[in-house]
Amino acid sequence: MLSLKKVLLICTVLLITKTSFAEQPVFVKEFLGQVDFVKGRLMQLAEAMPEDKFSWTPGEGVRSVGEVYVHAAEANYYMLSLAKGEKPEMNSSESKSDKKSVMAMMEKSFEVVKEAAGNFTEEDLNKEIEAFGMKFSVRNFMVTMIAHLHEHLGQSIAYARMNGVAPPWSMKEE
Repeated sequence: MLSLKKVLLICTVLLITKTSFAEQPVFVKEFLGQVDFVKGRLMQLAEAMPEDKFSWTPGEGVRSVGEVYVHAAEANYYMLSLAKGEKPEMNSSESKSDKKSVMAMMEKSFEVVKEAAGNFTEEDLNKEIEAFGMKFSVRNFMVTMIAHLHEHLGQSIAYARMNGVAPPWSMKEE
C-alpha cells in the first residue's frame, strides 16, 4: 500500500507537470499557424525577387520592394511590443534594404513574434491594451497583426507581378 508521503509526492509531480506543460490556447496555435503561413509566403516572394528590384517603387513617395519587407519586419517588433503591453522602442537608425539584410531581418522578426506569442496564456489574450488610439484585447490586436502582414503580402505580390515575378507558390507544377 502506498504511504501518504508517496501519494503526495506523486500528486505534486503530476500537478507540476500539468502546470508546466499546460497546453497553448487554441487561438495562440491558430495565430502561430498564420504567422508561419505569411512568413513562408513573404520569404519565398522576397527570395524570388531579383536584388536589383528591391529598390523598385511604383511611384514617388511609395515604399520600394525592400522597404515593404523592412516595414513588415519592423512592424512585427513594434506590434508585438504593444501586444505585450510594453512601450515600443522606436529606433530612428536607417534600416538596410539590401536583399540579404532584409531577408535576415524578416526571419528574425518572425522568430521573435513566434517565441513571444507562443507563451501567451488565455489570461494574456484577454488583457486590454491601447494602440493607435483604440482599446483592444490582446487577442483582437493579434488579429490586427496578422491582417497587417497579409496586407503587405498582397502589396508584395502586386510589386512582384509588376516586375515580372510570379509568386513561387502560384506556378503550375509540370
